[in-house]
Amino acid sequence: MKHSPGFLRVVEDAKQRIREVSIADVKAMLERDERFHLVDVREDSEWANGHLPGAQHLGKGIIERDIESAISDHAAPIVLYCGGGFRSALAADNVQKMGYTNVRSMDGGWRGWTEAGLPIEK
Repeated sequence: MKHSPGFLRVVEDAKQRIREVSIADVKAMLERDERFHLVDVREDSEWANGHLPGAQHLGKGIIERDIESAISDHAAPIVLYCGGGFRSALAADNVQKMGYTNVRSMDGGWRGWTEAGLPIEK
């Protein structure tokens, strides 16, 4: 998907304030059974078509409204992902502004995960 220049500027701005992890990092975290919240911020229809194993869904449109009920511990490790890593970067920036201190965005997102042939759930 070709993104507009304005959207890319906003994403690049957010990426200066957040931490990112790679697909390989998240795969290793899952394999080690690390305790963390894996959050899919994609749209409902994207989630319904498949998601990463063990993920929970808090779409980008509602994450700020609902995250404190879903994840009350502001120090809990959280990894957000979307289709490619842009929406999750924006969501990570906002969640950090809400006081969450251990938030990361998965660079490459769903697209990179599935292109690597990694497992999914439906």
